[in-house]
Amino acid sequence: MEKLNSLIYNIRKRHVMIDSDLAKLYSVETSVLNRAVKRNIARFPNDFCFQLTFEDYTNLKCQIGISSLDDNSYGGRRTLPYVFTEQGIYMLASVLRSEVAINVSISIMRAFAEMRHFISNNNLLFERISNVELKQLEYEKKTDTQLKQIFDYISENEESNQKIFFDGQIYDAFSLIARLIKKAGSELVLIDNYVDIGTLNLLSKKKENVKVTIFTLKKTRLNNKDVTNFNAQYPTLEVKYTEIFHDRFLIVDNKYAYHIGASIKDAGKKCFGINLIENNGFVKDVLQRLKLQTED
Repeated sequence: MEKLNSLIYNIRKRHVMIDSDLAKLYSVETSVLNRAVKRNIARFPNDFCFQLTFEDYTNLKCQIGISSLDDNSYGGRRTLPYVFTEQGIYMLASVLRSEVAINVSISIMRAFAEMRHFISNNNLLFERISNVELKQLEYEKKTDTQLKQIFDYISENEESNQKIFFDGQIYDAFSLIARLIKKAGSELVLIDNYVDIGTLNLLSKKKENVKVTIFTLKKTRLNNKDVTNFNAQYPTLEVKYTEIFHDRFLIVDNKYAYHIGASIKDAGKKCFGINLIENNGFVKDVLQRLKLQTED
């Protein structure tokens, strides 16, 4: 009985058995069984017997798992299988007219009856399981949405978190700094004692018409020609000189200040960090200090 129960599947919300399984149980070839059905097709309406669609067949394979159904087309056959409901199986016994078919059909009828009895006795349990599954699906959907929002925020605001770059992460470091530069809508202020052409290459990633001011030491490697060439293509850049800062800072639109642990020309060459300074008064204080102690 247990073996028969394992051969009963749920297709189109009906409990059915496959023609090839029935043929084995009846000790006949599948083709012989199906020919007998076709000769007596009037006895097999759609609620007794029907041929699987490809979608049905895929669903069936999911229920069965790894089986002979995976071998050569449709279980070694060229056509999709036929399946029989409980009434269709009862009718098969009368069509095949063999003692084996009659005895097997009785066992199958008992298996179907046992299954109905089990479902009936556990209907409340199944209902509870369905409700739990529904709630689980709703929870997973809600969680997925929340996680997507979190990941989107992290993606869009990656620079707002502290970020550490280790030796050799030159591309990652340059990519993040470039994103910070592109964030500016009107103005960028870079405080960096060691700037060169590499610094300008990064600043060229800015949006059009964004003004850039670099505060650096007088002994900078940048010369007037470098600044002129930059302004010819990416206006406007101005270089000013100060000695009051040791650390490097990037100020975006006079609102956001980023502390950078290395000169941006060297980003990624050694271990360093970048982090957003979450202090509303910091930007104002820095700009005021620069205004008072800067040389043109």
